Amino acid sequence: MKPTTVLCITLAAGLCAGCSKPENTAAPAKEAIHKHEHHPPHGGAPVELGEEEYHVEIVRDASAGKLQAFVLDGELENFVRIAAPSLEITATVSGHEEKLTFLPIANAATGEKVGDTSLFEAQADWLKTTPAFDAVLKEITVRTKTYTNVAFSFPKGSDEGGKK
Repeated sequence: MKPTTVLCITLAAGLCAGCSKPENTAAPAKEAIHKHEHHPPHGGAPVELGEEEYHVEIVRDASAGKLQAFVLDGELENFVRIAAPSLEITATVSGHEEKLTFLPIANAATGEKVGDTSLFEAQADWLKTTPAFDAVLKEITVRTKTYTNVAFSFPKGSDEGGKK
């Protein structure tokens, strides 16, 4: 072997040996703290039902004075159809209560129809000028479970992991 080759091999071996750490001397690595987050698909307020069993995403269309309520699974990923004839929310606006009745919306493209839909809408003129309010979803039954008096703030929602 050429002397330069032997020198290169010796240096490489020395560097590798010098880079290794003796066992059990390194401080234990801290595990990264994982924050469980959901991202509402329409950018709305995530309202948690139960312990993240389901969600209702509330989306405001200010120019139309309309709120949409999308019923979603616990991860805010998949739509969940329900049979409700309507949903009712009581909002506190400037110190007084406003009732909103959400009606089911059919969608021929997805096959959803009244009595089997994941989308509900409510309309009120005060929604055009009111970007934030506290509210209570009176009652909603998703599959076999009924949730009552679900409080939330709009536009924050009630799911701590639901907003960025």
